[in-house]
Amino acid sequence: MNPASVSSPPVTLDELNALVTACNRCTRLREHCCNVAAVRRKAYADWEYWGRPVPSFGDSMARVLILGLAPGAHGSNRTGRPFTGDGSGDFLFPVLHEAGFASQANATSRNDGMELHDLWITAVARCAPPGNKTHNRRASQLCAVVG
Repeated sequence: MNPASVSSPPVTLDELNALVTACNRCTRLREHCCNVAAVRRKAYADWEYWGRPVPSFGDSMARVLILGLAPGAHGSNRTGRPFTGDGSGDFLFPVLHEAGFASQANATSRNDGMELHDLWITAVARCAPPGNKTHNRRASQLCAVVG
């Protein structure tokens, strides 16, 4: 699905996530994510990286939103879920679990059984930026068009 060809906005968060994961609007960021997924860090050499735009995650009826800046190259870009598999998630998920928002304290992959309650997690940008530097204005505008 090409987000540029969508004639009407998504109705559900699942539809929005489908648009996000299929997005190829920012060539620079897509190439970077694919390169990181192909080359991989030695510590994650055995992982099959997600390597696509990272969808949002959580309870679709949530009253609380956590908004990140962008996925980490070897965290969310590897696992396919925000704040999962990196240092920020190692800090965040135990706190969310203790506060009753997360079903477990550890987030390791998008298949680890984690469920969020009354909480939705997303990011301003959906692809990991080169050098872990904030997106440029054009990339942010392209991400905003998708969702």
